[in-house]
Amino acid sequence: MRLLYDLGILLYNIAIRLVAPFNHKAKLMIKGRYETFKKLSYTKINTPVIWIHAASLGEFEQGRPLIEAIKKNYPNKKILLTFFSPSGYEVRKNYSFVDYVMYLPSDTPWNARKFISAIKPEMAFFIKYEFWFHYLKILKQSKIPVYGVSVIFRSHQPFFKWYGKWFKQILGFYTHLFLQDEKSLALLNKAGFNHATVCGDTRFDRVAEIAAAAKDIEIAKLFSKDRKVIVAGSTWPKDEAILAKFINRHPDINLIIAPHEVDDSHIIQLESLFKVPLFKYTQAPKGVEGFRVMVINTIGLLSSLYQYGDFAYIGGGFGKGIHNTLEAATFGKPVIFGPNYKRFKEANDLIDCRGGFSIHDYESFDIYATQFYANPDTITICGGCSMTYVKSMQGATNVIMEKIF
Repeated sequence: MRLLYDLGILLYNIAIRLVAPFNHKAKLMIKGRYETFKKLSYTKINTPVIWIHAASLGEFEQGRPLIEAIKKNYPNKKILLTFFSPSGYEVRKNYSFVDYVMYLPSDTPWNARKFISAIKPEMAFFIKYEFWFHYLKILKQSKIPVYGVSVIFRSHQPFFKWYGKWFKQILGFYTHLFLQDEKSLALLNKAGFNHATVCGDTRFDRVAEIAAAAKDIEIAKLFSKDRKVIVAGSTWPKDEAILAKFINRHPDINLIIAPHEVDDSHIIQLESLFKVPLFKYTQAPKGVEGFRVMVINTIGLLSSLYQYGDFAYIGGGFGKGIHNTLEAATFGKPVIFGPNYKRFKEANDLIDCRGGFSIHDYESFDIYATQFYANPDTITICGGCSMTYVKSMQGATNVIMEKIF
């Protein structure tokens, strides 16, 4: 199994090199990984660092409350943040709460030994799903504590299958695992491990911080004043087709939409979908009278925009999976999303508490949205359920800090 794992890493590395000339993200990843060891050669890391690794931007947001808590309580400690994906590194390479930001070289024995020897971590944190065999093994062999943060397990993962003996040893490399739920703990215990604590998901602490620090977006405030407004975030074409059909058919309802892709070609596609007056955030008019759709053609605003909607539509549910539902829920907004939500615990929880609703086509979206506006008390009640759920799940960061520090 070790041979197959190493072969998989090798084939992946070959694949990204082959597609790099045609794929911007692959090109960034190759360049970034190469530059990591160059950085380490001239960056003098003279004191032990706290190493925090996140696959991408979503995992970074989960780890962010922990990073900031460490820096607040221990300002003299150096923190190294690594990313697997360009979508994380390129956005957060200048993040001010850490001392170093780098790409994580691919998980080979040589890379793992060289990297860990260079950074000399006093401890390491891997966020959510990061189970890199060689890095974890060498941390274990080097007697460096390593912690899993906001980890969630499912029965279909190889650790818990009949063929999972080799994978199980990876779980044993961790000093302690901080889990999101009791189901994960039960799976871990059944596999023979008990080095874990159920403390919830640190993302809940993060979204609470976001809501508390939400900025006023004047044009959005003006656009939503005395209007019925849906805020749609991280949308993809299938989501946008449903939203456009609804807005085109309901002249009394307006939309703020922040698509996942904000390049000019995609914005042009959006303009052709909506048969109503539309303006782009970066070219906002002096007045919003007569406009029914505001397109957010820049990044960094979505988490503050949800406060201006009656309810939120979260994109991605007709593709690989829905995006962040909690940023809207923390403002006390009902959330609607597509059918691919099952592997997202918070989405299932929101459905269970009547703060979230899943659709599978335009007709089901129309039913929910129409019911919301026909009975505004429903928006208030369901939004209250969302907010209560988010508040009840906060506190994971404090548990981790108390356990380790």
